[in-house]
Amino acid sequence: MTEKKTRTGVYGGTFNPVHKGHIAAAAAFVGQMALDELIIIPTYLPPHKEADPADEPYHRLKMCELAFAGVERTVVSDMEIARGGRSYTVDTLRALTSPGRELFFLCGSDMLLSFDTWREFVTIFSLCRPVYIRRENDPEVARAIAGKNAEYQRKYGVSFIELEAEPIVISSQEIREKIMRGEDVSDYLPRDVAKYIYENQLYV
Repeated sequence: MTEKKTRTGVYGGTFNPVHKGHIAAAAAFVGQMALDELIIIPTYLPPHKEADPADEPYHRLKMCELAFAGVERTVVSDMEIARGGRSYTVDTLRALTSPGRELFFLCGSDMLLSFDTWREFVTIFSLCRPVYIRRENDPEVARAIAGKNAEYQRKYGVSFIELEAEPIVISSQEIREKIMRGEDVSDYLPRDVAKYIYENQLYV
């Protein structure tokens, strides 16, 4: 008899800061993919961004711990922050791979469109089931996604699974800019995260 594998979701990002859109995506991921566990992994340094001297990974990790505390079957990992350097998805998935696990990897629709520029993306396809969530309601983007997904299926025999969820269009960058302008962002953030940001004077 074949032993049942643990269905493990992997959701990474800068989470700078983590907001309600991230929480909604995580909940949809757990529910629709019937995950046994979801690992939230804040990056140390994303491959496509330059280092920001003002960025403090510890704060992003702490905010994730606060934000996801109430999301069922979810844990926050410091593995990429502890590893340091640029955070490559392929390295993280290799570290999480085990015979008793089936891995699912979540990304946004913008990442799906550029996925074939990622380091060892073909290896990533072999390590997990890729899943995406829409970050917009643009029909033109929907057509681009369909075309790119068909290309991945044709070339590599893999296509991304779409999560059914209403897109939440606020971005972390927009939230940071609002905070810098002194605007109220409490509608976009979990209460404990908003409190942490103001207590630690982040993004001002």
